[in-house]
Amino acid sequence: MPPSSSPSGVLRVFLSALFLAVLLAPAMASEDGEYLDRMSAEHADDTPTASGAAAAEAAAEVETSEVTYAKVGEVEIHGYLARPAGGAKGGPGVIVIQEWWGLNDNIKSMARQFAELGYTALAVDLYRGQVADNPEKARELAGDASGRESDLEENLRQAHRYLTVDKGVGKVGVIGWCFGGGWSLRTALLVPKGIDATVIYYGWVTTDREELAALEAPVLGLFGGADRGIPVETVRKFEAALKELRKVASIHIYDGAGHAFANPSGTRYQA
Repeated sequence: MPPSSSPSGVLRVFLSALFLAVLLAPAMASEDGEYLDRMSAEHADDTPTASGAAAAEAAAEVETSEVTYAKVGEVEIHGYLARPAGGAKGGPGVIVIQEWWGLNDNIKSMARQFAELGYTALAVDLYRGQVADNPEKARELAGDASGRESDLEENLRQAHRYLTVDKGVGKVGVIGWCFGGGWSLRTALLVPKGIDATVIYYGWVTTDREELAALEAPVLGLFGGADRGIPVETVRKFEAALKELRKVASIHIYDGAGHAFANPSGTRYQA
């Protein structure tokens, strides 16, 4: 019998795993806390007004509805679906992932704009129906969601399944901003053979080559040169890792642009 299969061997493995979990947990919690601190600083003077361009309706005729696209544990997850009016099955789809504010009017507007372009767009909800209208509440919701990482992963897996199986979508892209930008990359890593394109707007990125090796979708990354929440140095390391792994990626850093520069409903928008 191999040592690890014996009762004492199993116990040793369990205790080793437990030790590592205890050892790493404070570091991971600290990392999350530092990230949230940076996000709070970047959004300190920001407010999601959901006005102007963000609240505009798409010009082309689209169909929108609130849908239940997932069930994680005992919790039903509701999202916002937008698609071309009368669109046939088999067309392209996109998973639209919220900023740290939650699934608000701005993100719904983005989904409608994708529908106008011919996509079936599912705006997912990682906050279980809650939406923030100030940075303090957003930090609270983002922190809570980060503590439910496995739930969020299952949420996004089911979002992909909903589009492909329930809605008959063909190719699927994923896009996210801020908090959702990081989860856009994570979705492509969770469903590597199911995601056909990944767009990251100033979201957290990993530089771990072992993690990134699973990536199959091409990546478009859009970052701000003056973003202190997502440091340029980290973005450059991410870009270098993708290049070393021969991944298809286009990374753009806009000089002088801060965090949330692409949110037309906020106070930091830069056209």
